[in-house]
Amino acid sequence: MFGSTRITEPATARQRVRALKEELAASPDDPELVRHLRVAERILAKSHYYEVARAFGQRVGKAGKTLGDGELVIMTGGGPGIMEAANRGAFDVQGKSIGLNITLPHEQYPNPYITPNLCFRFHYFALRKLHFLLRTRALVVFPGGYGTLDELFETLTLAQTRKIQPIPVILVGEQYWRRVFDVDFLVDEGVIDEEDRDLFWYAETADDIWNGIIQWHQSNGSDLFAD
Repeated sequence: MFGSTRITEPATARQRVRALKEELAASPDDPELVRHLRVAERILAKSHYYEVARAFGQRVGKAGKTLGDGELVIMTGGGPGIMEAANRGAFDVQGKSIGLNITLPHEQYPNPYITPNLCFRFHYFALRKLHFLLRTRALVVFPGGYGTLDELFETLTLAQTRKIQPIPVILVGEQYWRRVFDVDFLVDEGVIDEEDRDLFWYAETADDIWNGIIQWHQSNGSDLFAD
C-alpha cells in the first residue's frame, strides 16, 4: 500500500484547520496563513482515506491470521499518514504488518504500528522497490504525491512491458486519480494502448478494494491465499 504521508486521521486534520482559523482571525491579512489554511482544508477533505486505509489494513490483518505465519500481510512504506493507517489497521486486529522505510533528507521515522521485527530501513529506492514488488499480490494506491506516483508508474510500466507478472492495481479515490492521471487522454494521444486501461481500476471503500482483489485473483486463476 502506498499513499501520502501528509493525509492524517480526521481528528488531527480538523484540529489543524481550527488552529489555522484562529491564527487567521488574529492576522487576517497574512497571505501565508491563507495558503496554509487552504491546504489544511484540502487535507481534511481527504482525511477519510486514512479511515479507509485503516479498515483495509484490518481486513488484510484478519485474513492473514488464518494462514501460515507471514503468508498474507500489509506492506507499506513504513511512514506516517496513509502508511501509518494501514499498519494501524493490522495492529488493531493483532495482525502482522511490514514497513519498508527509506532514509530521506528530512528523516522519515517508522510509524509505531509496524510489527517490530518486520520494520526495515533502506537507503536506495531501487532496492526498496525490488522488495516491494518481489512478493506483492496486489498494489493499493491512495492519494499521494511524487513518491506515490513513482511507485505507481513503476509498477504499471513493469506490468505493461511484461517485466513482472500482472498483479491487481487499485487506485483508491477515483475523483482524485482522474485529475492526477488522465488515462483516456494518453490513449487518445496514442502514447499507450487501449488495453493499458485495464492495468488498474478504481475503488472507494475497504470492501471495494478487498473484494476486487479476491475477484481479480479468481479470474486470473491465482490463489490470493496460497502458501
